[in-house]
Amino acid sequence: MSLTLGEKLRQAREARGLSISQIAEQTRISALYLRCIESDDFRTLPGGIFNKGFVKSFAKSVGVDEQEALQDYAQLVGGQESQIEDAPKTYRSEVLTDDRSHSSMFPTIIFAVIILGLMTAGILMGVRYIQQAPSAINTASSSNTSENSTSNPSLANVNTSIQSPPPARNFTVEVKALKSPVSLVSISDGEKSNVLIKPDKPSVFQPKDSLRLKYAKAQSNNVQMTINGKPIALPSENASRDAIEFEIKHGEFQSILESGQLGSNNLIKTR
Repeated sequence: MSLTLGEKLRQAREARGLSISQIAEQTRISALYLRCIESDDFRTLPGGIFNKGFVKSFAKSVGVDEQEALQDYAQLVGGQESQIEDAPKTYRSEVLTDDRSHSSMFPTIIFAVIILGLMTAGILMGVRYIQQAPSAINTASSSNTSENSTSNPSLANVNTSIQSPPPARNFTVEVKALKSPVSLVSISDGEKSNVLIKPDKPSVFQPKDSLRLKYAKAQSNNVQMTINGKPIALPSENASRDAIEFEIKHGEFQSILESGQLGSNNLIKTR
């Protein structure tokens, strides 16, 4: 006499030394449903595609051919079809991991609905922002154009979208000798040093607050300074002094970089 589907599954499970609880934990199927399958009683199960999925998962977990198990299930259900249709079904939306705990799918469904709602709200907000952004930009641009045209009529036809580059935040000051070595005294952010700069060995500073430089007046035509690679015009003389000495303070680097020369306020004129 051939074995029924439930007997095949039960023998395969026992041969592997597995309990109903272990199979329930592996397949996420209620232990109650698994016992009903082993008993060839499908009236308690939800029915339809759910039953086939349960049978297939059960067979896979105990090493029984899945297609053979589904064929046995189809034959078995065909014989019990009238009984299953007449008997009231108990639909259980819970998937259990063992015999003691019954975790409902309801919290999972609620969580999925909440996540879907949040994603939908985020997408709608993004679309609304994209739709509103161009109008806000156009409004700001029109306002700027109107103000500029009122204050200076010559700017009426200038494209306000063209802006000057943002000011530099970091400044690299390079001082080098053009022909012969020069003795250079520097105070960069309060740190003093005395070095001999050469044509092939310049001094490089990256001041955050201030930079003070001093060298002999006779070397005024032999010293070159750049800020961020741009040459800066240096003073050629300093009244009543034998040295050229100047200081660039915080906030002055950008203006000197733009003008390309030191201001008179940068010169140190006292002895």
